Amino acid sequence: MITGTNLIKQFATSDGGVVRALDDVSFEVATGEFYVLLGPSGSGKTTTLRVLAGLEDADQGAVAIAGKTVFSPRDGISVPPEERPIAMVFQSYALWPHMNVYHNITFPLRRGIRRVDRKEIIRRVERVTELLHLTEHLRRTVAQLSGGQQQRVALARALALEPAVLLMDEPLSNLDAKLRAQLRLEIKALTKEIGITTVYVTHDQTEAMVMGDRIAVMADGRIRQEGTPTTIYQQPGDLFVAKFLGDMNLLTGSIEASPSSEANVTTPIGKLSLFRRPNTPAAGTVAVGFRPEDAAFAHGPGDNVYPGQVTARHYLGDAFLYEVQCGPFVFQLRRPNWDRVEPGGSVFVHLPANSCVALADDGTG
Repeated sequence: MITGTNLIKQFATSDGGVVRALDDVSFEVATGEFYVLLGPSGSGKTTTLRVLAGLEDADQGAVAIAGKTVFSPRDGISVPPEERPIAMVFQSYALWPHMNVYHNITFPLRRGIRRVDRKEIIRRVERVTELLHLTEHLRRTVAQLSGGQQQRVALARALALEPAVLLMDEPLSNLDAKLRAQLRLEIKALTKEIGITTVYVTHDQTEAMVMGDRIAVMADGRIRQEGTPTTIYQQPGDLFVAKFLGDMNLLTGSIEASPSSEANVTTPIGKLSLFRRPNTPAAGTVAVGFRPEDAAFAHGPGDNVYPGQVTARHYLGDAFLYEVQCGPFVFQLRRPNWDRVEPGGSVFVHLPANSCVALADDGTG
């Protein structure tokens, strides 16, 4: 449904230089897929979305939507936003405060090149307002609505255009945590129900994991890793991805060269075994990472078991988060409430070999 090829975009800086917002970005989004662009501020994710929408022209590269090239400077093609088969939901909602809900939803259908006749407008409004539970609010002004209802209006306006592609730029960032969690599930379910292809921008790792069929983690104008939430979380491609997508404990060590699928790493807390993955360095200095929920308390010494001391314990409701000092490292362990250890207590920490990843040490671990 969407193809971005070798996209490059540069912006001038105030000191006369240039910053490369997109640095040879390429990706494909399948029909009906929910594709998430995830990254910190300045990573290039919103610029990518704006290039897809036609709100920005890339300096180089090409964009195709629904089998049609909509941007290619080499071929002299730059289809304007209103002629692309897309709709966009902005972070600010971009609603007209002097209009009621009905007129906000129908405005693009009554004006411009996407206008349709009155009977079609009624059909589309009935469909989207029923899907988004807005039917009883049609005559209210947007000022009378809650933040969550305003977000639904913005989404209804986009869906009423019946686009091939829905673009969403951090649409939940202005909402409180509970409402965000609720709307994540609603938006994901709604896009699946109607089968629309979605590209969603966020800096929120949980949001990306919950909503995305695939995630592209971006930094410095590049896609650092692309894959399913499970793959990226459990098999990060580099240290940036490992640390950005969820909490990750890290310790440094030296991995031994070996032809076997199991690798041994010498660390300051002792020998550690793990299974090699495609991106595991063959030998040399590495950063070994594991997630807080993957480590456990052990009853005594053993393979991949290290003595430590609990320095702090934090109650999370469904679990405890422990801080454990093991040699020069302080690890975080997330354990269920029944697996309780008092702060100050001595423990043994088990790091399962299949949950540890060894990554090239870029000096930031």
